[in-house]
Amino acid sequence: MAKAAESSGEPGTTWPRPLFAGLSDISISQDILVEGEFTIPMRSHIREFDSSTLNESVQNTIMRDLKAVGKKFMHVLYPRKSNTLLRDWDLWGPLILCVTLALMLQRSSVDSEKDGGPQFAEVFVIVWFGAVTITLNSKLLGGNISFFQSLCVLGYCILPLTVAMLVCRLVLLAEQGPINFMVRLFVVIVMFAWSIVASTAFLADSQPPNRKALAIYPVFLFYFVISWMILTFTPQ
Repeated sequence: MAKAAESSGEPGTTWPRPLFAGLSDISISQDILVEGEFTIPMRSHIREFDSSTLNESVQNTIMRDLKAVGKKFMHVLYPRKSNTLLRDWDLWGPLILCVTLALMLQRSSVDSEKDGGPQFAEVFVIVWFGAVTITLNSKLLGGNISFFQSLCVLGYCILPLTVAMLVCRLVLLAEQGPINFMVRLFVVIVMFAWSIVASTAFLADSQPPNRKALAIYPVFLFYFVISWMILTFTPQ
């Protein structure tokens, strides 16, 4: 053992050094700044997997969409400057409101030639054609809002007029007369103003300052036509 120890100290003898033997002599000064961004790919992958709706059940999907539509209805009922309708736009709410309004405006007639079918298509076309026209006008005026965002706002803001139509249908169940007409006129005017205020609260900031009047005027005509159809409705 002694000879082996002595032979290891001979200058001509070389032994293989360990792989990380010299790392212990390296010291990092505190003045050296370590720059860069450290990310953990596994966490981001897990987060994306958690937010995915591919594995979501149909019931959860329907409930989530209904809650989103309900929140947008609340924003219309309490209009304030918010980008919720613009950020999370959808066309489910406008479709539901348009179909509901068209069904309530449909006249019931015993005549087979006037079964009320054209009235439904008439209302449906007026609502969507008017919304598309206003959207194109907004884009031509230089608005910074997308096509479907504008349709979403205009469609959701029909909610007050749909409520007005429901109230008018209930009022028409009573005997028609001047008081009946005045009640319906008051309800339609209030809900018409409500729709204008709600739509302008969402669309005003998306238009150039010197062209806001040109963008709001077609909106006024759009809701005025729907309000006139509601006010002049008489069941047969």
